Amino acid sequence: MKFSPLALSLAAALCATSVHARADDVTLVPAPATTGGTTTSGTTDGDDSQQATRNKRAPKVQNLGAISVTAALDQARNALSPDTGSSQYVIDSKDIQALPLGASTPLNQVVLQAPGVVQDSYGGLHVRGDHANLQYRINGVIIPESISGFGQTLDARAIQSVSLLDGALPAEYGLRTAAVVDITTKSGADLGNGGSIGVTGGSFGTFNPNVSLWGNSGNWSAYFTANYLQNDVGIENPTASRTPIHDHTNQVKGFGDITYLIDNDTRLSFMFGFANNRFEIPDNPGQTPQFGYLDVTNFNSADLNEQQDEQTRFGVLSLQGKLGGTDYQVSLGQRYSGLQYLPDDIGDLMFNGVAGAINQADRQSTLQADFSTPLSDTHILRYGIYGSYDRAATNTNSLVFPADADGAQTSTTPLGIFTSDQIVAKTWSAYVQDEWSIGQNWTVNYGLRGDEYKAFNTTQSQLSPRIGVVWQAGENTTIHAGYSRYFTPPATEMITAANIEAFTGTTNAVKDYGDNEPLAERSDYFDAGISQNIGSDWTLGLDTYYRKVNRLQDEGQFGTALIYSTFNYRLGRVAGTEFTANFNDGPWSAYFNFAWSKAMGKDVMTSQYNFDPAELAYIAANYIYLDHDQKYTSSGGISYTLGDGTKFGADYLFGSGLRRDYVSPDGSSIPNGASMPAYFQLNLDVSHDFTFDHFGKLHTQLALINALDRTYELRDGTGVGVGAPQYGPRRGLYLSLQKDF
Repeated sequence: MKFSPLALSLAAALCATSVHARADDVTLVPAPATTGGTTTSGTTDGDDSQQATRNKRAPKVQNLGAISVTAALDQARNALSPDTGSSQYVIDSKDIQALPLGASTPLNQVVLQAPGVVQDSYGGLHVRGDHANLQYRINGVIIPESISGFGQTLDARAIQSVSLLDGALPAEYGLRTAAVVDITTKSGADLGNGGSIGVTGGSFGTFNPNVSLWGNSGNWSAYFTANYLQNDVGIENPTASRTPIHDHTNQVKGFGDITYLIDNDTRLSFMFGFANNRFEIPDNPGQTPQFGYLDVTNFNSADLNEQQDEQTRFGVLSLQGKLGGTDYQVSLGQRYSGLQYLPDDIGDLMFNGVAGAINQADRQSTLQADFSTPLSDTHILRYGIYGSYDRAATNTNSLVFPADADGAQTSTTPLGIFTSDQIVAKTWSAYVQDEWSIGQNWTVNYGLRGDEYKAFNTTQSQLSPRIGVVWQAGENTTIHAGYSRYFTPPATEMITAANIEAFTGTTNAVKDYGDNEPLAERSDYFDAGISQNIGSDWTLGLDTYYRKVNRLQDEGQFGTALIYSTFNYRLGRVAGTEFTANFNDGPWSAYFNFAWSKAMGKDVMTSQYNFDPAELAYIAANYIYLDHDQKYTSSGGISYTLGDGTKFGADYLFGSGLRRDYVSPDGSSIPNGASMPAYFQLNLDVSHDFTFDHFGKLHTQLALINALDRTYELRDGTGVGVGAPQYGPRRGLYLSLQKDF
């Protein structure tokens, strides 16, 4: 293997710090962890006896005390991942259960309850003005996102807690940096032996049975969960009607974690998951065909039969333990993701001029190693490496019509074109950082990260300094600030290598501008915030951020298939402010989030073939809003628990609207120059635990989604990279039954 100067310098730095750590005769002290929740990060600990609630920090733990081996290992694993200087928001299993759909809530809807998170079509999420760019970690291990989005893969029933980390992240976090969705799963070692079985059903043909099993025996423990979902609203309706046309979905998901304790300081675990999802792509009636097919001149768009299948598999083998004074976790993983788009040949040809049967596959193998070594009572050294080998392939069988130089159809007889692409990407990363406690009230985390990305016979790399500071200004006041330099390579599974020449002289021809390979994004991120506890009931947080970007990455749906393609703006700037409030007092609990954001880009510099020349010319000379920018976003909820096991709850989502094109009276257009109308969605629920003789406790939960049945449009089909209109959900009533055993 040939090592670059970047790799050699990082390896030397890691070796030097490791030697220094071994040379010091230090005594291991409990390292700070991150299982508490707070919008402004301090240094929190994972002791179960002092677990934090939503958005409220847990105090430091001064000694381990008498805790189980598993709990001690959990605490050591948490200590590998600091959050000093960044912003953190924690949602635990109780918070998930309090949502209207409880544990049946999709993961993306769970994350939507955090501040600064914007919803989009196809279950997409945007955090602080980024398109996707989320990093998912399960039990400290990075799980690469799938082609269709990892947020739709993991079942919320497996989650013990989920933390959203964003802002100026420490050096440990890189590559995907819009936010880190850090998930801690349930464990058979904690739950004992048992299981749970249940079902959710209701409006739009929803049927969602689930089963979970857990247990432990000797040094072994395991947790498994699986569920099946079918309904008639698999993808957002392109019309305002209550009943979508051709929108059925079938989905199967599963997750498991098997752990073996080798000794009191070491454990081996195997974590795996899968998802098989099938979708009908909903029809938009009343569309006019643009092309003729043989002797057919008309086609009812309500009869289109387009479908999409998605598969995801992942498995990770991890060894976690302690060597002397050093905690470590080393993981080997692999993720496979596949997608097949099945067109309606005649319909797609007549409406789009192309019918492409697309088969995408992406396999990624990963190595991750993280270490934490206390150097003294005031310094904790953390360091590690990450590597991935990613192979993505796309095969497309397309039907197109012959066309002249102006794109006009010259024959109604289609011809077939087969194209095939393969991309190999290699990523290497390394980091080293020091957490320095200055007195009782100051913590500084400073470090350096290096990333190298190889694809398309080119190499891109960057050394990225990071620094975060936390000041405990008073017993109830925490202030943080941070700066991070980021390097974000394009998501290999989202890269579409266009075979432009193959479609010359057809109705699928595009202009080749010569810059078709996406580039790594480079940015400077500044973040500062404050958290204030008022008494024991209230926690308030205020956070502000600014990001200056070169080669800003964005994604768009430029074809009929629900597949996103990556492109770059030459320049970008993103800024925002978030406020959050949380209240807990006896039977009452409530939370409120409000965010302002502004995200803009200028001059499309890659994958320009997806754009109209006039659109490109305008963006080259002007900053435009990114299509996923939403000026104001808010979420909140309230719940009240009665003493008889009954709970009432409500939550809401508000958005001022994503972007759409602005068309002036003279007919000229500004890309993303206007916003969609504001929307408000209110959800209500009531739950009760019934106890029956010879049966035991049965948990029931009734949810009313979009209780006001407000019709709102997320997208109207215009805007950069927006494929079709999409509407939010209509009012639906759902009943969940769950029985533990």
